[in-house]
Amino acid sequence: MSNYLLFDIGGTKTRLAVSEDLSSFSEPVIFETPQNFEEGIEKISSEVTKLCGGSPAMMVGGIAGSLDRNKKMLFRAPNLPEWNTRPFVDEMSKRVDASIHIENDTAMVGLGEATHGAGQGHNIVVYITISTGVNGAKVSAGKIDENIYGFEIGHQIIDFDNSLNIGSSGVGTLEDFISGRETEKRYGVHPKDVNEQGIWEKYAKWASYGVYNTILHWSPEIVVLGGSMMNDIRVEDIGKNTRALLKDVYPESPKFAKATLGSVGGLHGAVHYARSIAKEELN
Repeated sequence: MSNYLLFDIGGTKTRLAVSEDLSSFSEPVIFETPQNFEEGIEKISSEVTKLCGGSPAMMVGGIAGSLDRNKKMLFRAPNLPEWNTRPFVDEMSKRVDASIHIENDTAMVGLGEATHGAGQGHNIVVYITISTGVNGAKVSAGKIDENIYGFEIGHQIIDFDNSLNIGSSGVGTLEDFISGRETEKRYGVHPKDVNEQGIWEKYAKWASYGVYNTILHWSPEIVVLGGSMMNDIRVEDIGKNTRALLKDVYPESPKFAKATLGSVGGLHGAVHYARSIAKEELN
């Protein structure tokens, strides 16, 4: 039976798991993501060999950052700067004899939520993560929507003249307002330790403008919200605020739900992605 290696390479943690049936996967192996690219390649390839007893039939997974057009490497990775423009697929292929497929990590989590999580049963799913950064992805009929350079919804501008002067980008992006990174800069403590009265209701209101814009562009059946900041921001508040903005635009609002897959959402997305590739290869 073939082994399929699933991976989720984040800016902090890397998760690896093996699937034999392209339906389920093993208990993930988790380790700190090396900031140095060469160390990262060596560590991942070594763990892959141990997990699979050699080379797997295929490697599929997500990486934290924006990918190049050919999906061979990262071209912008705020949390893995030493990986930028380094040939991940080519270097991994020298060490692992398998086809290697990479996607943005948020898109892969979105695929997991659409097929195995809160978005199950819906044809058009939008997944939005509010965490250290902010991003999202659109999944249609069990596939990540086609794109050239991926999705970057956290960079949408919601304060067009930056009159509120919130955040460090200088252009008033959604990330400036609600990301964990900017929150920590703003308050000087980890977001979970912020105790300002009414802050999470305020964040829900700010988030709703970005969610509203995203719904207008992608017109989904359901919006699934995940990420560490959603431990404090209420999905119900975002839904209520967004529905109020949409009431004169659409006859009805999409549904809103909190992500359910937690830290293994990317691995669920990867196993579905690998299964799709395997089916295409059979045909």
